[in-house]
Amino acid sequence: MNLYRREMRAHMKSLLIWIAGIIAMLAAGMGKFTGMEESGDAMNELMADMPKALQAIMGVGQLDIGTPIGYYGVLFLYLLLMAAIHASMLGAAIISKEERDKTAEFLLAKPLSRGGLLLCKLLAAMTQVLVFNLVMLIGSILVIGSYAGEESSTGAVLSLMGGMLLVQLVFLTVGMAIAGAGRQPKRAVAYSAAVMLLTFLLSMAIEISGHIDYLRVLSPFQYANAAAVIDQGVGAGYTLLSLGITAIALVILFVGYNRRDMR
Repeated sequence: MNLYRREMRAHMKSLLIWIAGIIAMLAAGMGKFTGMEESGDAMNELMADMPKALQAIMGVGQLDIGTPIGYYGVLFLYLLLMAAIHASMLGAAIISKEERDKTAEFLLAKPLSRGGLLLCKLLAAMTQVLVFNLVMLIGSILVIGSYAGEESSTGAVLSLMGGMLLVQLVFLTVGMAIAGAGRQPKRAVAYSAAVMLLTFLLSMAIEISGHIDYLRVLSPFQYANAAAVIDQGVGAGYTLLSLGITAIALVILFVGYNRRDMR
């Protein structure tokens, strides 16, 4: 557990910066809702007349931006992107940093197996992801509640945060697998971020096209589509797919890390 505490301390400053940034983004974004609320149906009609490409970029889609939860759904796309960036970079960095910094002997000197080392790092990374998600959940409920009045959106926010957590776990473990099984630790963070960015661009292409919905399974961002989640919750199929990808990534991580030479 000493390694767990060490990893938590090492990444705590970064986590606090990310949390401060995303809470500021949430507060600033929702702060513009008052103006949107006054426009009501007129703004929805304006958004509907926009080209699909612009709708996809803005994250509007089928959301009613005249309601607090609908407007939050538009903002959620970018909150989800920030959460995915954090998770992918954290996953790659927490595995590769010793090799990247040429301090791998620190790990090898520990009275732990490689599996034990990975388990401590995995627990630390998952703890940080859960803290990130929990802060987002509480912040979202408080901010939306300040605009919703008597109308409760807690259930929808819980569903959205559940979807966000699945996406975070996918990118966290994929980043760890890239760093653990790969042979270029210095580039692990870049590779992990590239995978995340490609899936985000694919998600945008799916929304813009409207004819390649069969590719949704290839982009975790589609697993937590705000309009669908607010309306129906996170789909069981996407939940199982996310957990399956996470499990496969962990297998690759543990097998690959145990087989390769530390540099």
